[in-house]
Amino acid sequence: MTRLSKSISRAVIGLTLGGASVAAFAFQPLPDKAPEPADNPGTAAKIELGKQLYFDPRLSLDGTVSCNSCHNVMASGTDNKATSAGVAGKHGGRSAPTVWNSAFLSVQFWDGRANTLEDQAKGPILNPVEMAMPSEQAVIDRLQKIPGYVSQFEAVFGKDGLTYDNVAKAIGAFERVLITPNGPLDRYLKGDKSALTAQAQRGMQAFEQVGCVACHNGANFSGPQLPVGQGFYQRFPSFSSQYDKKYQLTADEGRFEATKKEADKHMWRVPTLRNVALTAPYFHNGAVKTLDEAVRVMAKAQLSKDLTEQQVADIVAFLNSLTGEFPQIAMPRLPDTPNSSLVD
Repeated sequence: MTRLSKSISRAVIGLTLGGASVAAFAFQPLPDKAPEPADNPGTAAKIELGKQLYFDPRLSLDGTVSCNSCHNVMASGTDNKATSAGVAGKHGGRSAPTVWNSAFLSVQFWDGRANTLEDQAKGPILNPVEMAMPSEQAVIDRLQKIPGYVSQFEAVFGKDGLTYDNVAKAIGAFERVLITPNGPLDRYLKGDKSALTAQAQRGMQAFEQVGCVACHNGANFSGPQLPVGQGFYQRFPSFSSQYDKKYQLTADEGRFEATKKEADKHMWRVPTLRNVALTAPYFHNGAVKTLDEAVRVMAKAQLSKDLTEQQVADIVAFLNSLTGEFPQIAMPRLPDTPNSSLVD
């Protein structure tokens, strides 16, 4: 656990934080709008361009994989698989995290190796196991053969605006509007006390008392809102248990694989719990298929606690209240290449 993580955990586990109750710190409604970086403000035209790119499989080497293939915004923002299939059926070693509400994270990917949505968007396109384009220039060369993209990039970014950085900026702008506010918990926190069932309210209390709020707190339930590029990480698992071997929890060394620092072994960015009821299977390797089992594993692996079946059921009911309202996403019409094809 990092020094920052320890200090935050102590503050949350204590009964007050700067005079506020732990519940006020841990449970916050999700904002209706995500923050935007100064160098990439969202506009309607940029967001629409980003949506087209997000759905376009021509950003992959063989024209079979789009961003939406693994992060399906017509559903949970994941593909609900243990690991995703890239070009030629290749699989990576980690489960695809949800793209919904990722705009509220201060770092991206399970290991936090990307600081922003824009940084993250650049990675999968060039990853040989995912979309497998050979270079940034190869991406630009392909897009330059699509007249509709050429004109849109010029309209949004100006002359010579078709660059790899701007591809990432457009995708990031689209992803920044993928938020799901006004779930049952949000309505409850805003004063509608009928929004949560009695069981969900018991689960909310258990979630706090058991200690889950030490890591999963704030509006996104992914830890405190930190500056962009500064991640909130925790060691997983923190305690040895029967689940280590059963679900191979320690096979992947987490952030260490990106930084090669000993202190980062088995450190992970704390994931959001927003819409967690919809994003099975769970954990970085997608090894746990059900939410109730994920709750048991987390209690034992992170808090060294064995929960009763009633506690598990109540916490699951509370976690279901974190499912928000999904905006309507219309499938975009992609620019055509008349009389020719770009992929074999």
